[in-house]
Amino acid sequence: MKKTRPILWILILAAVASAGYFGWQKYGSPDAGKSQTAQKGPPRASAIPVSVAPVQKVDFPVYLTGLGTVQGFNTVQVRTRVDGQIDKIAFTEGQIAKEGELLASIDPRPYQATLDQAKAKKAQDEASLANANLELQRAMKLGEFATAQRVDTQRSTVAQLTAQIAADEAAIANAQTQLDYTQVKAPITGVAGLRQVDVGNIVNASTQTGIVTITQVEPISVIFTAPEDQLPYISEGQKAGALKVIAFTTDGKKTLAEGKLAVINNQVDTTSGTIRLKAVFDNKDHTLWPGQSVSTRLLVRTLKDATVVPDDAVQHSTNGLYAYTVNQDNKAEVRKIKVSYAIDGRSVVDEGLTPGQQVITGGQFKVQPGSLVSTAVASSDPGQNKVRRE
Repeated sequence: MKKTRPILWILILAAVASAGYFGWQKYGSPDAGKSQTAQKGPPRASAIPVSVAPVQKVDFPVYLTGLGTVQGFNTVQVRTRVDGQIDKIAFTEGQIAKEGELLASIDPRPYQATLDQAKAKKAQDEASLANANLELQRAMKLGEFATAQRVDTQRSTVAQLTAQIAADEAAIANAQTQLDYTQVKAPITGVAGLRQVDVGNIVNASTQTGIVTITQVEPISVIFTAPEDQLPYISEGQKAGALKVIAFTTDGKKTLAEGKLAVINNQVDTTSGTIRLKAVFDNKDHTLWPGQSVSTRLLVRTLKDATVVPDDAVQHSTNGLYAYTVNQDNKAEVRKIKVSYAIDGRSVVDEGLTPGQQVITGGQFKVQPGSLVSTAVASSDPGQNKVRRE
């Protein structure tokens, strides 16, 4: 019994040592770690998150952008046509004055007196003519007892008085016209500006100072320019009908009105290489105002079935323009492209892309050719998140 105990302890210690050595070989040695890593393989590269959009085939409107100035369709500085004192101002500054409405009145008494005098002169001459006609009839009844000279003289008197009455009628018409001019009326329908005279002022027909300026704002016009190299396209488009013109605020953020191109100027400005154009707008809501600066867009033509991508997909380099596409393996590919037009955040691609491809619109700064990407596209469903991962 005493001899077997040492042997038993020796066997236990040997078993513990063997187990420790086996564990160190499997888990503790550097070679063991390398073998496990070799079994797992190399670490997989993480995908780069990007935003994508489809390459579309749509009709693309081509606009010419520019700056323009709003002008009243008609502008009239209302002046007096007779001299006198202002008795009444009948308009309010800024109001819409209708054609024929009274704006101001001038003291009419001197002109009324002139008219009455002309009428009285006509009545006097009519009485004289009536008497001359009676004298002529009596002379003609005398027959051979009246001399030919007397008859001829009486006939001449009748003719003179008849002409005098015609002159009296002209004088009456002139006096009536001068009297009418004391009532200053609006020649057109438009917005009345600031008053330039007050009640009691003496006005003269010979002075340049007016009473008020009236500007027609319905319709209204916008004068703007376009490059001369676009003139053939503008002329060609006009043959098919009036070209649409859109007026925006100068920052281009708010649409003000839509109108039609009305006039192409008769010559090109050789100093700037531009052509002046005139567009007309109905302006029923008065969003356009004379003297206002606006940004304009002239619809020259519409490209049918154009290849269109968002502007954010177009990248610039020293070798030209390019875009990243995503293939079926979710890897990025570089495509050299040619762009002809870029309007409203969209670009027309003439070469390099085909409809249906996916182009990267965000996150390109991390992407290299062949990079694995994780795409995110816009969702039109309001119940879902705005970005959907694929």
